[in-house]
Amino acid sequence: MSAKVDRPLPGSTPRMRPFWAAAGQERLTIQRCSQCGKKHFPPVAICSGCLRDTLDWIDASGHGTVFSFVVMHHVYHPYFADKVPYVVASVKLEEGPRIISNVIGCDASDVEIGMGVEVTFERAEPEFALPMFRPSE
Repeated sequence: MSAKVDRPLPGSTPRMRPFWAAAGQERLTIQRCSQCGKKHFPPVAICSGCLRDTLDWIDASGHGTVFSFVVMHHVYHPYFADKVPYVVASVKLEEGPRIISNVIGCDASDVEIGMGVEVTFERAEPEFALPMFRPSE
């Protein structure tokens, strides 16, 4: 019998803390400039649209499309040994920014560029959830 291997979790920075706090509540958030309205992910210190620091966090719709993806066949961490093949995708959110995550809930061979997806969350710890994407209904 093999020992349980914990899921590797992403590191965090002070700028990402609001994102991970919202994800822990199963909410997908992105930054928005309150001056010009430009939306950002990953978070930035200064808006690339108007060069101001008037940024806040808003809930995203959770809907998007697969912009690009790779299918992972190699096991880079023991946690993923029974999960290959799996999809790592760049998802373009309806709001504009792109986010890197996994596409789950379908065969890796069914994922294609332009495919509609919606957010779901994988609870990794009691207070920590990872946003993932599944095919839209």
